[in-house]
Formats: sequence, structure tokens, C-alpha cells
Amino acid sequence: MVGAMPKSANKAIEEQSSTIPDSAARRCVFLLLPRYAPIDVSSAVAVLHAANQHADKALFSWEIVTENGKPQESQNGLSLAVDGALGDVGHSDLIFVCGGDHSSADNTLKTVGWLRKARRIGAMIVSLGGGTVALAQAGMLKDRSASVHWLQRAAVAEANPEVEVRTSIFSMDMNIVTCAGGASTVDMMLHLVARLCDTEIATGVADRLACSTARTERHDQVLSDNCRSGVRNQKLADALAIMRIELEEPWRPSEIATHVGMSTRQLERLFSKHLGKSPKSYYLKLRLEHARSLIQQTNMRLIDVAMASGFSNQSYFSRVYRKQFGTSPHLERGLTSSGAKGSSLAPKSK
Repeated sequence: MVGAMPKSANKAIEEQSSTIPDSAARRCVFLLLPRYAPIDVSSAVAVLHAANQHADKALFSWEIVTENGKPQESQNGLSLAVDGALGDVGHSDLIFVCGGDHSSADNTLKTVGWLRKARRIGAMIVSLGGGTVALAQAGMLKDRSASVHWLQRAAVAEANPEVEVRTSIFSMDMNIVTCAGGASTVDMMLHLVARLCDTEIATGVADRLACSTARTERHDQVLSDNCRSGVRNQKLADALAIMRIELEEPWRPSEIATHVGMSTRQLERLFSKHLGKSPKSYYLKLRLEHARSLIQQTNMRLIDVAMASGFSNQSYFSRVYRKQFGTSPHLERGLTSSGAKGSSLAPKSK
């Protein structure tokens, strides 16, 4: 016999529960975008399949489509069978937009138009992983909160200031659900099943998938700095939080030290002891990582990338970038433009 779901997880699912009568199976469509993540698709389908098994009836049906009906390139080389093209899809209750870590191209007008029409006629839109980027590009997340995979967060925030970008594993904003993808797909799907069916079914699905704890919208995608380093020091955590937030206009170490309630020398000792770097060098590393994300995932001008990462001097930016990553910002952008990696999340520069 499958054990009962812990009360904490059960309660978490109940918070999303909204029972809707089932007169027929809800039709789900998985739209595969370039470089989609197979794990997102298989995880979501596994939950739907488990829900049908637990209920002993068809609560959900699903099909997999691409824009042209041909197999789509995935991010890890695996290929999923495709049932048809966008033009073959009839009425849909839920549409899962599946993208990867880097899309090879922007959404086409056909895909954007299809998604907007589906939303207008009442379909629930669920983005998985890079699918959230696609919704942002299509203008479907304006004035909404959205969970974006942490690797894409900086680029999406820069390109879409009207979107409240969140670091949580998923967000449910009315009829649009955004999910970071990966392991968080199962968490989101459990809450979705509870919302569309009932808590008992969601709990049964969790049991079948050996998922003892259902994370909620309140859970972040990555471990906190304290958890990551194994150090529990609130002042260090506060200093790191300032650095991660204030990338465009960096604070001086003395300002950070004052804000967290210690001297500059104490702050330097704290960073050296726990992170092996000075506050200045650690801050520089964060800003350069932010810049690299923008270069790889947007078409922002390099001078704008530098400014958005706290560098007012372009030559200094290029010099420290090369030292950190072994290549210049210009060459990095060249690799992105040639299709080796990255995508355009921002409007084309003129």
C-alpha cells in the first residue's frame, strides 16, 4: 500500500485546491519550441497519466505538437514523437508551452498569434522552463508575476520591465501558470491537479510518483547563499543580497558594511573566511556573470550590457570580462549570433 502524503505536503496542495466538476477529459496540448527540455514534458505527462490512473478514468488527454508538425530539436538531443502541427489543434483546455535553456530563435508570428488566440478563447496557458520566455516575448505576461528559470532571469527582467520576474519555482496568476521547469515541474503539476480536480487526486498522484513533499509557490529555485556555503551568518547573507540586487549601480564595500552593521575591515574578513574572496572581487564576479547572461540571451548593445552590469568604462569591462571568462564580450556575442548558443530576448538593436 502506498503511504499517505505527509500533512505538510497535503496542506500545501490544499491551498491550491479548487474543485471543478469533470464532465469530460480536459484536453492538454504540449507545444514544443526550439531546444525544449524533454524532462519538462515527460514530468508533466507523468503527472497527468498518474491522475488518470488514480481516478480510474480519463481526467486528462494530451497531444504533442510543433508549429509545423515536424519533430523539434531538444536541448539534450532526445526526440519526442509529434502528433501534429498548430493548425491541427482544435479546442484545448490547457496549453503547455515548452522551451529550453536557450531558444534558437524568437517566436514566429504564427506561434504568437496561436497562443494569443488560445488565451482569448479561455485556454489555461502553462509555461515550462524556457516557455516563460516565449510568453514574455509574446506580451502575454504584461503586468503579471512570472517565475523564470534563474539562468534566464536577468535577461527576461532587462527585456521585459513590465513583468514581475520571480525566483520561485512556479507562479499561478489567474489563467496563466509559469514554471521554472526541471524538478519543479512535478511540484507545479501537483498543485495544478489539485486546483482542477481535487486534493485527494493530487495526493494520490504524489503517492504514485513517490513525491513525499509538494513544494509551493513560496519556494525559491536555488539554495540560499547560507545553505549553499553551509554558513549561517545573517550579515553575510544580507551583504550578498545587496550585491545581487544592486548590479547596475554597485555599492562600495564601505556602504555595504555600514548597511549590515559592521566595519569595512570586518566585512572583508567575513568574505575572506567564508567565500575565499574580498567583497570587491566577489561583487565583480556577480556583475560579470550578469553581463554574460545578457550577452548570451539578449541582443542588447554591448555598451548597454556594460552599463546594466555596473561598468561605465567599456575598455575596463572588456578587460575584466576576458580575464574572467577567457574571451571578450565581442567574441561572446559573435558565438551567440552564429547560433552556438543563446537567443534574442530583447528587441533588435538599430
